[in-house]
Order: sequence, then structure tokens, then C-alpha cells
Amino acid sequence: MKKYITIFAVFAFLGLIAIFFTVGSRVMTPATEGGSCSVHAREASSANPLQQNEAMIDLPDPVTDGQMSVEEALTLRRSIRSYKEEPLNMEELGQLLWSAQGITSEEGFRTAPSAGATFPLEMFVVVNDVETLSKGIYHYHPHDHQLELLREEDVSSPLYRACLSQSMILDGGAVLVFAAVFERTTDRYGDRGERYVHNEVGHVGQNVHLQAAALDLGTVVIGAYRDDEVEDILQLGDEYRVLYLMPVGRME
Repeated sequence: MKKYITIFAVFAFLGLIAIFFTVGSRVMTPATEGGSCSVHAREASSANPLQQNEAMIDLPDPVTDGQMSVEEALTLRRSIRSYKEEPLNMEELGQLLWSAQGITSEEGFRTAPSAGATFPLEMFVVVNDVETLSKGIYHYHPHDHQLELLREEDVSSPLYRACLSQSMILDGGAVLVFAAVFERTTDRYGDRGERYVHNEVGHVGQNVHLQAAALDLGTVVIGAYRDDEVEDILQLGDEYRVLYLMPVGRME
């Protein structure tokens, strides 16, 4: 009889341990719909890897029914390297950023194609002269169409030198910075994913060119710069690689 009592006690003890760990895991593990994060939650997390400040800057709603045709914008597209000493406004800056990475569907798709919807690109802005904005470095959050001030500092002079003294860096009202987190794409496609990221930068750069033409603004693609110096000046984080810069200003 004692033998059965001992066996029963052991099983009862093991049962209590199992109940304890089951309840504990339910308390510590957050519930998610369907056992996984929603599509939008995953996209928002991958799209905004930098920690957000409490104060975000709302951009004006983008225009989606402009008066200029695609054909006319293609005809007007040029690499413009000289700009007036006049500021850009928030509507223009917001429209340019939307053309680069704006959200255009409920599923989170954007204005430019991305391999496997991995969205490796992040848009940053070096503000030189934009109405109502301080000089500094900003991060564009496409899901909320907002800007986040990362650092309030005039970095135009060191950035100009790191870009081989190309005057557009100083003269543009803003410099759009295209950075990539390659792992978002290469984790899915392997080494081939690097090519897809570079393809995507081309798509986005042309979008910005055409949008600038439609806004009667000038821009040019800058690919000649000292990579390490630019990334050290911008201090975006080790996971980012800067691939393109596009200064934007009013045409002379």
C-alpha cells in the first residue's frame, strides 16, 4: 500500500510542476492573433528599426492626383546641380519622401517595387533649408508619413567634404539619403538579395527624379562619396549602408 501511495505522490508532484510552468508561460508570453504578429505590425517593426522619439513631425498629406502626366515628367527629368537660395516647404519635402517610399495600399505596399516585399530601404533627410524645420538629420517613417528628428545639427559642411566637395550638398534645401539594411532581403534570397537591393534603389531614385520634375524642383543623384566618412557623419547605425544621396533645391 505504501508503494502505491509513494507512486501517487510522485505523479501528483509532477502534475503540479507541469501546471505551474503552463500557467507561467501563458503569463509571460504575450498573446497574438493567430499565434503571430499581424502583417502591419511586422512591416512597421521592420520599417522603423530606429527607436522613435515621443515627438514626431507630421508631414502634409501627399498629393495623389497631380496635374502633370508621367510622360511630361519623363520629358522634364534632368540632373540639376545648381539651386536658388530659397527654402523648400514641408509639402514639397513630404511629397518627395512619399514618392520614394510612401505607402500606397492597405497591405503596406509602396510607391516602388521591393523584392518579396522585404523593404530594405530607409529614407533619411539632411535638412539645410526647409521651412519650419531645424537643420539636422531626420528619419522618414512611411507608415505614418512622419519625420523623426534624429539629431539637430548642421552637418552640411562635413558631408560636403565627404562627398568630394560637390556643391549641391551645400546648396540644396535638403539632401535625401537612401540607406539599406541588406539583411532584410538577403535573409530571404541569399547573396542574390544584394542585387535586388541595388535594383530597388534605382526604382526609388527615378521616382524622386520624376516627382521633383512635377514639383518644378531640381535634383541629382550622387554616388561619388567616401562611404565610411558619410556613414560616420550621419551616425545612422551599424546596420545601415548609405547607397545614394539626392540633394533637392529650387531650380535657377
